[in-house]
Amino acid sequence: MSVVSVDRDTFETTPTVRIRGLNKTFGPETVLRGISLDVAPGEFVCLLGASGCGKTTLLYMIAGLGKPTDGTVEVDGARPALMFQEAALLPWLTAARNVELALRLRGVRRSERAAEAQRLLELVRLGDVGNARPHELSGGMRQRVALARALGQRTNVLLMDEPFAALDAITRDVLHEELVRVWQETQRSIVFVTHNVREAAVLGQRIVLLGSRPGVVRREWQVDIPQPRRIDSPAVSALAAEITDELRAEIAGRAQR
Repeated sequence: MSVVSVDRDTFETTPTVRIRGLNKTFGPETVLRGISLDVAPGEFVCLLGASGCGKTTLLYMIAGLGKPTDGTVEVDGARPALMFQEAALLPWLTAARNVELALRLRGVRRSERAAEAQRLLELVRLGDVGNARPHELSGGMRQRVALARALGQRTNVLLMDEPFAALDAITRDVLHEELVRVWQETQRSIVFVTHNVREAAVLGQRIVLLGSRPGVVRREWQVDIPQPRRIDSPAVSALAAEITDELRAEIAGRAQR
């Protein structure tokens, strides 16, 4: 089966992502089984689970980088933008030129690209580094440039595959705040893959826990803690503890299977 684009006229009543009965096998191994999931317009969903549970595989199915063995994935509008664990910036281009690359691929006219790239860099609070090359930027700044580039694709859905996993804790906390701000300003639907429970508790409107071998949806949490959230707040800590208990039970059960 394949990724299907939904007509834009149905946007108000149709989820930006709609997954039904998704199975994915690699040879004899079933990696994902029976995944059904909706992502609403403007919703921030965190996919959480232990390593090897199929989170990234599911994200790639949504991105159109792989095909389900069975089932369907429907995505509203254009193919989603995808951010990886590494910024993947072209080292010979400046920050602004890296962002402009997405605009060029989108068909933005050359005369408009520089101004639009500057606007996107300002959105991620990097308006003064447009002329810097990636090696001149910190890891957190490179990821912000990558975010600006992803936003330049102007899709309804932003997919993020553990984009802050390699950063130190303080930088990661800062980028959590920045991502929430950008999400609220742009109203994109975000599907964010992580194995960090507290990260999911800080960011997600909804948290989806995947079990593994094969990957299935074990449980979901609707999170009504107001944004912005502090990672050390009592509400976030309590939610993280509840999710951790569930994750530990899942891992223990997997070990016994």
